[in-house]
Amino acid sequence: MAKITYIEHNGTVHEIDVKPGMTVMEGARDNGVPGIDADCGGACACSTCHVYVAPEWVDRLPTRDPMEEDMLDFAWQPDPVRSRLTCQIKVTPELDGLVVNLPERQI
Repeated sequence: MAKITYIEHNGTVHEIDVKPGMTVMEGARDNGVPGIDADCGGACACSTCHVYVAPEWVDRLPTRDPMEEDMLDFAWQPDPVRSRLTCQIKVTPELDGLVVNLPERQI
């Protein structure tokens, strides 16, 4: 298991143990973390699972592929360095301790 910390925009913290092989999005969805909608079910066809990774994790994650880069253009207030789609981050034991911040919800 890898412990992933999801921090809501209001500061609420969710520490979740996520099985390797799942995505960071699936870990949030399966554990009721609000703010990660995953409308496309993880197909990288929307940006509703957008988060900001903690700065110390930016260089430790696999790089964004072109499809993820394109979808981030539709995310709410994307950051050119820290924004990621959680459906595109596969959990591995090396991700134990990953911290992601959820953006403010815009309705």
